[in-house]
Amino acid sequence: MEITIGTRGSKLALWQAEWVKQQLEQLQPWLIVNLRIIKTTGDKILDVPLSKVGGKGLFVKEIEESLLRGESDIAVHSMKDVPTDFPEGLHLRAICVREDPRDAFISRHGISSFNAISDGATLGTSSLRRSCQLLNLKPNLKIIQLRGNLDTRLRKLDEGLCDAIILAAAGMKRLGVDNRITEILPIEISLPAIGQGAVGIECRSATAQSKDKLINDLTGQLNHEETSVCVRAERAFLKRLEGGCQVPIAAHATLHGGTSIHISGLVGSVDGATMIRGDANGNKDDFEHLGTALAEDLLNRGAHKILREVYEAR
Repeated sequence: MEITIGTRGSKLALWQAEWVKQQLEQLQPWLIVNLRIIKTTGDKILDVPLSKVGGKGLFVKEIEESLLRGESDIAVHSMKDVPTDFPEGLHLRAICVREDPRDAFISRHGISSFNAISDGATLGTSSLRRSCQLLNLKPNLKIIQLRGNLDTRLRKLDEGLCDAIILAAAGMKRLGVDNRITEILPIEISLPAIGQGAVGIECRSATAQSKDKLINDLTGQLNHEETSVCVRAERAFLKRLEGGCQVPIAAHATLHGGTSIHISGLVGSVDGATMIRGDANGNKDDFEHLGTALAEDLLNRGAHKILREVYEAR
């Protein structure tokens, strides 16, 4: 049987799609797995901050359309780019084992760590989540919008556009350029994006059609339970806040002892002046309720006002 993976064309997206392809072929050697490269809206808009064009679905919409038309059979996504709601007929079938979810600090001029960066230094990032947390700690940083793939961002750093940049550690490790990392930022400094470091597999819902049922059965075997529980808790938090991947929202969940789950979350103002953080603990079977309850807590403590201001500013 032949199946087609829909994917973006960046090096990281292709690495993720190739990894899923290899896993599927190991499960069923008789499979023929092809890649279909799709250019998404987020790939086309490189001169405008994503927060200005609406963060939801910018990196997945065209791929989902390919699934619905039957041109692709599964989609491989970075989970941090995936909206919390899916088009009718599609669903998230698997969340694969997570790489390091933290942010990486990459510097020039011998800057040894984020704490060592000077007032007034330039920091490159296109993420409101990252900039609001780092401005909260160092209000005099100058934030420069940095779009493009990983190679492009590293090149801009090397060319002197900024003193340091922030990237996802997972992408750097997967592409073998983690030797460029100056410091892995602790989550106390930069709480990760929802789903950061995890790869998701989306496909058509199983029907009587044998191919869709087989695809669901196959891809379901790539689901990593611990990662899935944690990421779905983070996504429940995000869904209650009605946020997307390009708003100043962050969350990170971890399992402890195999049965309990801890989740940290925050909502921050764009300028970093206001930060509302919270934590919740509970049974891992209640992961969705826990994420929602933490979001409610933050909303009750003023997060709704911050988010309203962010959306009105667009």
